[in-house]
Amino acid sequence: MTWYGFIACFFAGMILANAVPHFVHGVSGDPFPTPFAHPPGRGLSSPTVNVLWALVNLAIGAFLFRLGKVSGGNAPALLVFFAGIAVISLLLSASFARKQAR
Repeated sequence: MTWYGFIACFFAGMILANAVPHFVHGVSGDPFPTPFAHPPGRGLSSPTVNVLWALVNLAIGAFLFRLGKVSGGNAPALLVFFAGIAVISLLLSASFARKQAR
């Protein structure tokens, strides 16, 4: 696998994992922070904006997923993909925990 394939796998995991909370909050009708809120990432965006942001994340993540050739038979790609999911999940959980503490 090429070096950019591993980068694509990692960012596919990050972006696809990031789509989940935006999609869930959006379809649930709950506001949730997005990069388009004021202030970015801290203020709340409407459910519609969250669904749209989730769809953009899904489209980009799917492109990177294919570019990285993530599949069941490609163990290194799967590991890097999972690492991307783990990294963004831990970073976001810490970030939102600090936000809730305020």
